[in-house]
Amino acid sequence: MNLRVLDATLLQPPALPGLSGLRRFVVELVWFGAKEARACLFATGIFLAILLVPRTGVLGLPRYDVLLLIALAMQVWMLRTGLESWDEAKAIGLFHGVGFALEAFKVSPGIASWSYPDLAFTKVLGVPLFAGFMYAAVGSYIIQAWRLLDVRIQHHPPYWLATLVALAIYGNFFSHHFIGDWRWYIAACALGVYARTTVVFRTYDRDRRMPMLLAFALIGFFIWLAENFGTFHGVWRYPDQLGAWSAVHVGKWSSWSLLVVMTFTIVAHLKHIKQSIHVPE
Repeated sequence: MNLRVLDATLLQPPALPGLSGLRRFVVELVWFGAKEARACLFATGIFLAILLVPRTGVLGLPRYDVLLLIALAMQVWMLRTGLESWDEAKAIGLFHGVGFALEAFKVSPGIASWSYPDLAFTKVLGVPLFAGFMYAAVGSYIIQAWRLLDVRIQHHPPYWLATLVALAIYGNFFSHHFIGDWRWYIAACALGVYARTTVVFRTYDRDRRMPMLLAFALIGFFIWLAENFGTFHGVWRYPDQLGAWSAVHVGKWSSWSLLVVMTFTIVAHLKHIKQSIHVPE
C-alpha cells in the first residue's frame, strides 16, 4: 500500500463550507495536529522504541543495537510505503552523519559532555550508531512538516549568510571546549539574520504566518523535552545524572534551538538547490 494517499489527504483536506469562528478554529487545530503528528512519525517511532525496549535488550541483543535495527526498519518501511522519498532519505542520512560526528566528539575522552553507559556491538568511538538517528529525526520532522504544511519562507536571508550562521553554530558545539562558548553571540547574529523572516504555512485552507524565530524556539523546546525523556530512560546521561536522574538544564533549550536553525538551513538549501535544477517531486 502506498501511504502517500494519506499525505495527499493531509495536503488537500475535504472542503467544509461555511467555516467561521470557533468551528473554524477547531477544524484548523485538528488538521494542524494531524499534520504535525504525521511529520513526527519517525521521531515518534524512535521515542516509542526507547520507551518499550528494555535496558537489558531483547533476546540477548543489547538495547542500542535493537534501537538501531528499529530505526533502520522504520526507514525501510517509510520508503517502501511512500511516506518518504529517496531524496528525503538521503537528507536524513546527511543529518545522521552530522549528528554522529558531533556525538563522537562529545563523548570522547577529555570532553565527556555526556556518555552512553550500556554496551553494544554497534558502538563506534563510544557512540551507538543509532544515536545519529535522533538528529535525523529532527531533520525528518522539518522535511515532512515543510511538505505537509505547504511551508513557504518570506524574507529568507541570503543563503551565504544563513550558511555562515549555521557553520558558526555547528563549529561552536566543538570549539567552545577550547576557546569559550560563543553561543549567545551566535544567537544574537541569528536573531538579526532571521528577524524579518516569516514562515507561511497552511493547516487547512488558509495561509497562516509565524515569525521564523518563534518556530525555532518552539521546536527547540520540544527537543529539550525529548532530551529529558531520553536521559530519564538512561539512553544517554550527562555527568550530573550518573548518580541519579535530574532534569536537563533549561539552558540546553538554547542549544537545541540553535541546532534547529542549523537543520533548517540545511533543509532550505536542499529545497533551494532542487528548485534551481528543476527536479520534479
